[in-house]
Amino acid sequence: MSCRTCKDPAISLSAKLGRCKRCMLQLAVMNVVLWPIWFVGFSDTPKSVESISILFAAGASAGLLALHLIVMPFRKPLPDKEKTGTRPVQ
Repeated sequence: MSCRTCKDPAISLSAKLGRCKRCMLQLAVMNVVLWPIWFVGFSDTPKSVESISILFAAGASAGLLALHLIVMPFRKPLPDKEKTGTRPVQ
């Protein structure tokens, strides 16, 4: 995704879930865009390649957003490296 914390390979995926509000916002926007495209344009031909690819993309973004939202109440947010000015150790 777009933030430095999520691009950091030292932090595992399970540690990132539910903490990055920017990533959750991007997933929400993806859901708002992809699901209507599929319903309006491709729901009548569910076996076409285009329909299946949009359906998988929408389903994956919805699943990842659901994981973020389920885990979020149990996590503290990660410090934003862009605001604190700290650099990762290399």
